[in-house]
Amino acid sequence: MSEAPFINNAIYNELGERWYEAHDDPVALLRAEARLRNGWVVDTLASRLGAPHGDHRPRLLDIGCGAGFLSNPLAQAGYEVDAVDLSAQSLAVAARHDAAHSVRYRQADAYDLPFASASFDAVCAMDFLEHVQEPQRVVAQAARVLKPGGLFFYYTFNRNPVAGLFAIKGIEWFVRNTPRRMHRYRLFIRPGEMRRMCEDQGLAVREVKGARPVFSGAFWKLLWTGVVPAGFRFTWTASTLVSYAGFAQKT
Repeated sequence: MSEAPFINNAIYNELGERWYEAHDDPVALLRAEARLRNGWVVDTLASRLGAPHGDHRPRLLDIGCGAGFLSNPLAQAGYEVDAVDLSAQSLAVAARHDAAHSVRYRQADAYDLPFASASFDAVCAMDFLEHVQEPQRVVAQAARVLKPGGLFFYYTFNRNPVAGLFAIKGIEWFVRNTPRRMHRYRLFIRPGEMRRMCEDQGLAVREVKGARPVFSGAFWKLLWTGVVPAGFRFTWTASTLVSYAGFAQKT
């Protein structure tokens, strides 16, 4: 998978334990987003596929897994989890934080997943599609490895001036140690475009919803200090103006 020359994906190779410990870095926002999303993913999996029990352990794939913010909680919830990323450094951090000691982490190309077709009950691509030049190829691979009836979860940024202001300039202005070219506006994906990518691959979108920060004391402290407090949280909203999550089902 060739990386877009105008986005700096190499920044994730250098984080090390800062993936889990840093508050003076945008990675702290990723952790806060993950805390919101993970419960939704687990609840949706349980309602659609059934919660893990006995021999029933749905097999899940996390594409662009980073340091395991989703993979590890899914494994702790009892699911059989495979996870892939191009960054060997991030995968090493993820494996160290795998409390279940069961996630199969692998360095792999999202454009050419090393799995047989119809292998997984669910596939996730969180905070990833806006980091590649051809997200439709990732969606096509996700659809290929999904079993019929399987679920595809995604989270990404909308492409409009408001999203650009908040998700790019706002983070650069207000969060310390924000690296250059962490996000690029042209790689953001409108919800309608995301829906078409899914439908082109036989994935019917079942739910889409937006996310935003909770405007609490922690939010205002971030704006004042440039540090993301431990209590900083995101919440769901009906508006998909800035960022949004969704899931689709293979028909």
